[in-house]
Amino acid sequence: MKLKDIPNLISVLRMILVAPVAWFLLTQRYTEALFTFFVAGISDGVDGYLAKRFGWRSRLGTILDPLADKLLLVTTYVVLGWLEVLPLWLVAAVVARDVVVFGGALAFHYLVGRYELTPSWISKLNTVMQIVLAVATVASLGILPLPPGMMEALIYVVFATTVLSGADYVWTWGRRAYHQARRRGDERDA
Repeated sequence: MKLKDIPNLISVLRMILVAPVAWFLLTQRYTEALFTFFVAGISDGVDGYLAKRFGWRSRLGTILDPLADKLLLVTTYVVLGWLEVLPLWLVAAVVARDVVVFGGALAFHYLVGRYELTPSWISKLNTVMQIVLAVATVASLGILPLPPGMMEALIYVVFATTVLSGADYVWTWGRRAYHQARRRGDERDA
């Protein structure tokens, strides 16, 4: 292992933290779940800082880092839906968006060309709002009950940003695929 591999190792360790978060939630140990979630969040910041500060970026890192984040968020949402804390329609929207993005990325990579993970501003906002809702929900269950109106508002904001972010990905990458296919067709005709 080399120093430049440290951010990738941290991402893998963050993936390993998914299981304890799920377990703590399922066993209603919300304080431990929240603490583990925060450790994962801090590790995300550390691996990002190291990658940028020392130039330890890699193609593998551009895949592992968002994958670790998505595994943690989707697992948290699925478990909170299973516990009937978050509405199943919201969990379905979050999971469906990620399946569409992941499936679209694979299709683009294998049918069109290399897929570069470049999140849009709406995707970044969606991720932030999903994290805020997950943390607020778990905190509300454990240490800091939040008013129901606040939780409901967060749920609808996450739903809106999830739908908009998914639509943005489909639109953006659909257009790129179309233009790439058209350019290839023009090159063959020339």
